[in-house]
Amino acid sequence: MYQQFNDQFTQSTRQFADTSAQVGRLALENTEAVFGLQFAAIEESVNATFAFWGELAEVRDFDGLKAVWPKGVQVARENVERSIGTGQEVFGRTVKTNEAIAQIAKGQFETVAATVQADAEKVVKAASRKAAR
Repeated sequence: MYQQFNDQFTQSTRQFADTSAQVGRLALENTEAVFGLQFAAIEESVNATFAFWGELAEVRDFDGLKAVWPKGVQVARENVERSIGTGQEVFGRTVKTNEAIAQIAKGQFETVAATVQADAEKVVKAASRKAAR
């Protein structure tokens, strides 16, 4: 009886560790992808902003400032659009990752429920046989 309990405990522990590793891998992959997306967006925004500042530093009069000003507005608009687009993509990836993790958890719960139900049925059958004697 103790051996059966130990085997079940060992199997459950192994299954939990495998599932935890799988969930951790998914979460880590998502984190890496999100970090990469955000870093790329920041890099593009910084490069565009510094390029504009370089042009702005060369301006010597008001007419030059009037000529460069629309470029600054364009850079700002593109930076905001890039940020929003990246945020949406990050959100989408995170939702997909969470759905995958939820499916893993659902599968684990279903497996455990089926195992518990099968074990309970065995106990009921064994008790019925003993009561019939």
